[in-house]
Amino acid sequence: MHENEKIIRAAYQVAEDQDVAGWIAAFTEDGTFTDESIPHTYRGPEELGQTVEVYAKAFPDMHRELEKFYVVDNTVIVQLRLQGTHTGPLELPTGAVPPTGKRMDAPCCDVFELVDGKIKRFDCYAEGSVIAKQLGLA
Repeated sequence: MHENEKIIRAAYQVAEDQDVAGWIAAFTEDGTFTDESIPHTYRGPEELGQTVEVYAKAFPDMHRELEKFYVVDNTVIVQLRLQGTHTGPLELPTGAVPPTGKRMDAPCCDVFELVDGKIKRFDCYAEGSVIAKQLGLA
């Protein structure tokens, strides 16, 4: 297994463990996470932890089913599925989505850029239309 794949697998585990400090530590000081389904970019240590907190609150049983990894130099691309039950409010920049009690199992593609073993840029392409339909929002 490529070293950069190990780094990203560890970052997913930190998110799954809802370890906010560990998640922030996985990024460079100027690291970013863009949720392309919203779209919104979280920047730096002050904002990056929000991503773990928001999804842990909305989907306490959130699981990321990692399917395939593609590693090219310092870029890691991951095909995965986001799985969880919407039992808490989903806080988005546009407002809160009340819990629906419904389960999601949505395809996603994540693209990571690494610098010196840390995440500099993370672009998440979650299939928002599938998530909205599964949660009964569409």
